[in-house]
Amino acid sequence: MTLPIMLVMGVLVFAILLFIFEWVRVDVVGILMMIILPLLGLVTPKEAISGLSSNAVVSIIAVIIIGAGLDKTGAMNSLARVLLKFAGKSESRIMVLISGTVAFISSFMQNIGAAALFMPAAKRICRQTNIPVSRILMPMGFCAIIGGCITLIGSSPLILLNDVMKISDPNVEPFGLFSVTPIGIALIIAALIYFILFGRFILPAGEVVDGGSGPMSRNLEETYQDIGHLYEIHVPDSFEGPKTLDECDIRPIYFTSVVAIASKGSTTNFSPELTETISPGDTIAVEGPPELIAKMAQSFGWHIKKDLEVFAESLSPNNAGIMETIITPRSEMVGSTLQAFSFRRKNGVNPLAIFRGNKTFVGGISTMVLQPGDALLLQGPWEKFHYLKEKQGLVFTEDVQGEIIRSDKMKFAVGSLVLALIMILGFHVQLSIALLTGAISMVLSNVLSIDEAYESVDWMTVFLLGGLIPLGIAFEKTGAAKLIAETIMGTMGSVSPLILLTVIAILTSFFTLVASNVGATVLMVPLAMNMAGTAGVDPRVAAMVVAVACSNTFVLPTHQVNALIMRPGGYKTLDYFRAGSGMTILYLVVMMASISIFFGI
Repeated sequence: MTLPIMLVMGVLVFAILLFIFEWVRVDVVGILMMIILPLLGLVTPKEAISGLSSNAVVSIIAVIIIGAGLDKTGAMNSLARVLLKFAGKSESRIMVLISGTVAFISSFMQNIGAAALFMPAAKRICRQTNIPVSRILMPMGFCAIIGGCITLIGSSPLILLNDVMKISDPNVEPFGLFSVTPIGIALIIAALIYFILFGRFILPAGEVVDGGSGPMSRNLEETYQDIGHLYEIHVPDSFEGPKTLDECDIRPIYFTSVVAIASKGSTTNFSPELTETISPGDTIAVEGPPELIAKMAQSFGWHIKKDLEVFAESLSPNNAGIMETIITPRSEMVGSTLQAFSFRRKNGVNPLAIFRGNKTFVGGISTMVLQPGDALLLQGPWEKFHYLKEKQGLVFTEDVQGEIIRSDKMKFAVGSLVLALIMILGFHVQLSIALLTGAISMVLSNVLSIDEAYESVDWMTVFLLGGLIPLGIAFEKTGAAKLIAETIMGTMGSVSPLILLTVIAILTSFFTLVASNVGATVLMVPLAMNMAGTAGVDPRVAAMVVAVACSNTFVLPTHQVNALIMRPGGYKTLDYFRAGSGMTILYLVVMMASISIFFGI
């Protein structure tokens, strides 16, 4: 064992300890690797920073920008709405649907691209259903990695497989596009079952954004208490209507606000005025105290639904909420009333209450003369609040959530994605170049400004990956990987074909954790084929074992996909170890069983 090998093994152990004990942030670990490796002479300075310009890192930057553009135009909102129709609010069904969809996309697109592209939709679904994002992103990420094993173009090791096999045997029969499909499908099914059965025990609980009773912050709840509870109500055909909101006296009697009316066979009004009518067959959304809403429904003979149905998308915490704004002395509303100012009609939001002099007023607020310092409690779409905060004379007490959706740019956003995919799949343009083309198309078509594109990138992930890549280069360059592989293979002696292939799979799984999967493939395929030939095993099967085992990388956030989801999911290194340990073992068992069945070992 040479000094460089001992040094690189020491650096590897140091990096793993930093990941486990979290003495510094993970991106700082990446930067440390860029500094330590060249100072020790294990890589050149150029190689140390090569990760920042690598195909993988540039691809991640580009695909995150593309995903941000799709999210900005509402495309991901539409996708989330379609998925929720099938999945409902069940955590298991949502996890299976999202993870299965990403796995399918990964079968013909690089897994990092599939995961990054789908992450905005996954986060939107989690916010809308009040499911912690940590319960969804890790299964999605793992299935994105495994999905690369469904076809021979799904991951770099499988893309390289036929070419690397020819190094050992120029006459070897190449694998077809779907030769690996039965193994990949079996692995995906096993992963989904694993998370369905054990997800509640192995995945971090995370934080739930409580939007079930109305998206109002804790600070506002302390002031306005239970005014912000949101319910959907069906008006039966037996209702003696139509009646206007003014005639129903809902706000003065029940301290409740009707914030939306979906008329039967008509459009939905999300800021109804007092002259708006409620008719038999309508569905309304109301905000107010639960006990008073129950009395109101009983009085009118209306039916309160258990969950939002008609308004599940439009009034979800993802799209709408409650904000408080203060009227300044310079406001043009001072001395006027909400009714005289046509506040609902002009701004598209619903006044729920006015806070003045340590008192909260709910009834009769439409005709109250507004004074400087009055606090208005408003309900409406986040997009409307973004427009409202630009008006002079109003100051919001909290940051406005959400963003202005540029729905008119959706076709340009989708077109940019399609352009990138056509370049990748149709013209075999390098992944990073094709995705950068799609990203810059977003900017040139004004889907995103260049500043918004920069802001969308998670630079913590970029520097983490940028530092791990030179560590993989050092591991291969010093001969550490080759020494470990040859030592283990040399000490095995004569073993059964299944044991030999299992050892090859375990060894490959280790290398793909600490080195690049491409490096592990180039190193292990010729070695495994030679060992298989000596043991009387089909060398092609040994090569397949290596290529599939290169995706068995779950116990550390070293894989590109694991690094990508780490920060959005709020994961720690121990979370990967907890969930990834069982997944690693299951992966090996299912992979070897599938290869035994489909390749006759």
